[in-house]
Amino acid sequence: MLKRLIAFIGCMIVLLAGNYCFAQGDSLMHPLPDKNGSTSPGLKIKDSIPPHSPRTAAIRSAILPGWGQVYNKKYWKVPLVYGALGTTTYLFFRNLTQYNDSREAYKLAVDNDPTNDNQIKQPYYSVKDQPERIKSFRNAVRQNMDYCVLFFILFWGLNVVDASVDAHLKSFDVSDNLSIHIRAGYSPLAKSNALSLVIPLGSK
Repeated sequence: MLKRLIAFIGCMIVLLAGNYCFAQGDSLMHPLPDKNGSTSPGLKIKDSIPPHSPRTAAIRSAILPGWGQVYNKKYWKVPLVYGALGTTTYLFFRNLTQYNDSREAYKLAVDNDPTNDNQIKQPYYSVKDQPERIKSFRNAVRQNMDYCVLFFILFWGLNVVDASVDAHLKSFDVSDNLSIHIRAGYSPLAKSNALSLVIPLGSK
């Protein structure tokens, strides 16, 4: 189940990147008008690139965690991203070491050869006569490894979502100058005198 989830998320990242590259290439090109004012399909020019792209932020974070946050100028989030990913990575390798040690200890404990029991590491040597306890610990550590991988993928995905949402919010005017005014006068829409609610956008 975990391998299928990893493969699915990997495929989604690849498809997202491919869709982004195709959309960017298509949106940056349009026909160039000739001297007579008509367009020639064979000639192309580049349009202006949007000042801030949520898709760019998402793709960058998918490629390299924290890159989208840097693109959004939310530098304080980068340590949080790497703190979450770094913690899960550390726990994964710690559990991997314990898994390898406990697996080897279990093999030595059940091989019915007491001459190699001295190869069993602590703390497994103290319970070498109870191999089922070693096996139970080995299985628990293996499960913890799976959880670490799952949380690593989850944090990576949240890093992408956070970068995309932040980039979207940059296009909204959240300044203190936003206000609503009531204005009396003729309304072209209603074709009569009426009270109107006026919201000035982008006012300074």
